Amino acid sequence: MPTALEILQKYWQHDTFRSLQNEIIDSVLNGHDTFALMPTGGGKSICFQVPALINEGICLVISPLVALMKDQVANLQNRGIKAIALTGGIKTDEVVDLLDNCQFGNYKFLYVSPERLQSDWILERIKNLPINLITIDEAHCVSQWGHDFRPAYLKISILKEYFPKVPFLALTATATPRVKEDIITQLGLQNPVQFAKSFARKNIAYMVFEVEDKLFRIEQILKKNPQPSIIYVRNRKSCLDISTQLQTLGFQATYYHGGLASREKDKNMQLWMEEKAQVMVATNAFGMGIDKPNVKTVIHIQLPENIENYYQEAGRSGRNGEKAFAVLLTSPSDIIQAEKQFLDVLPDRDFLKKMYIKLCNYFQIAYGEGINEEFMFNLNHFCHKYDFPILKTYNGMRFLDGQGVLTLSQEFSEKITLQFLIESKEVIRYTSLNPNDEEIILTILRTYPGVYEMQTAFNLSLIAKKSQHSEAAVLAVLHKLKDKGIIEFHSKNNDAVLIFNEIREDERTINKVSKYLTRQNELKKEQLQSVIKYVSEKDICKSKMILDYFGETATKNCGICSYCITLSKPKKDFNDLSNKITALLQNEDLSSREIQNKTKNTADDVIFILQQLLEDNRVAIQKNNKYTLKN
Repeated sequence: MPTALEILQKYWQHDTFRSLQNEIIDSVLNGHDTFALMPTGGGKSICFQVPALINEGICLVISPLVALMKDQVANLQNRGIKAIALTGGIKTDEVVDLLDNCQFGNYKFLYVSPERLQSDWILERIKNLPINLITIDEAHCVSQWGHDFRPAYLKISILKEYFPKVPFLALTATATPRVKEDIITQLGLQNPVQFAKSFARKNIAYMVFEVEDKLFRIEQILKKNPQPSIIYVRNRKSCLDISTQLQTLGFQATYYHGGLASREKDKNMQLWMEEKAQVMVATNAFGMGIDKPNVKTVIHIQLPENIENYYQEAGRSGRNGEKAFAVLLTSPSDIIQAEKQFLDVLPDRDFLKKMYIKLCNYFQIAYGEGINEEFMFNLNHFCHKYDFPILKTYNGMRFLDGQGVLTLSQEFSEKITLQFLIESKEVIRYTSLNPNDEEIILTILRTYPGVYEMQTAFNLSLIAKKSQHSEAAVLAVLHKLKDKGIIEFHSKNNDAVLIFNEIREDERTINKVSKYLTRQNELKKEQLQSVIKYVSEKDICKSKMILDYFGETATKNCGICSYCITLSKPKKDFNDLSNKITALLQNEDLSSREIQNKTKNTADDVIFILQQLLEDNRVAIQKNNKYTLKN
């Protein structure tokens, strides 16, 4: 039997294990249930892949992330190791063939999503496989106190009944002490051996800067650090906007979000990986399974939803051990915007009840009926009919799905994608010759500014409502434009499928799940408050704050974060700068950047003095963001 180190050398060409990897592998090989908390970049996959290759049989890996599963399977196959992933969208016949391969084809790894285990026939087939290890990746998903709770994870513990002698390995990169205990309980781990790698990333400087002009600060950071960088933004539109703005400033930038076609994602990813683009502008869809060691800077330009997500995303910098920067740029309005984005869309009990009743009425389900009935479902149409906010409704339906009241296909996607193939001046010429189509076309262009650059997901009901036309009229124009070669247009029949798992009981149905809703909403509020505290607290080491959040105590300051560098700088006498600024403002109104250029001072120092002058009521800020001296 080969040793763990021999396996590592043979398949990964490494001569040593990283911190804790060897200890975790030994625990698994000795048959112990094991819990391992290894922050981003710690090499979690080696901890189950090496022992699985030593022992006879198959390692069952349960993961919620399709992209990560595909990435790991591809990496294993490239090393000559047989691995399979049962991801969504695979037809039943193909699943049967894949499971046959596992049983008779000497495969070593079977990756499945937790939802797949809810199919009785798949579970029955897995029970008959020679499983040597059960790995639960992203194990925090089992905890309702975790930042990414997945109800299907609660069913994983049933595997203990079928494989009582097979060790469980629970892996996560982010878990507070409360979440860790919940993971151990919910998975039914028996006296688990526990490992926890420190959350400290000594080479990452956590920076929080309050700025007025975020793009200008990004420009300064990227010029100072021209190595590979990631900029995280809130939505898909911002990806294209920020990427385009950076290109205008002379940077090689590309973008990545969940709405891009696979070909586009791969192309943009390759540009960044090969360093033909310095900057990747992305939503949080980017990053899982991406291991680029020399990322110098990760910049967030809006507040993240929770510290867990922020830590993981920031931790994609500096994996080569060299100094790196995790920068969070804030402005005074960010807190209000974050509360609107993350908290205002949370459904409360009254909204949930109203939404559930309307949903039943929408499908004409009578009280006491509806169990196991299945329907095609269009979220936009439903929300438009009852004047419900889309995000709050979607969150409500996801919650009911999590509680087993409904089964909802995993995500809503737009039915239509389109892209304009001719230049904008030619489109304007077409509208002048076809005035009946003008309002619909102009509405599309105003709503989707990136529609010239790429295939764009298209919301039919939204365009119909905005242009004050019927959906049929909008579709007719799209077909006409396609026939004339003006647009590339794809229509897909991919509405959600909705299954009612219980009979309709209105009040009783909602009553039994509302306590979980209250807990979930309170958790999200707590998590956002932790983020707000992180950016607002000016007198504590940022690294210390992150460690404290994860239940780890730091004995000394990190020395490199935005707070610590203020301690190492000599104390400044700001009176001279204050006098210079007031003298300049006596002659003309100026923006902070203009003041910075004229005084030859840093942006931080200028902003600091301006805030002092504002608090002392000596200056005022105008609508054009210029400062004026008060009389």
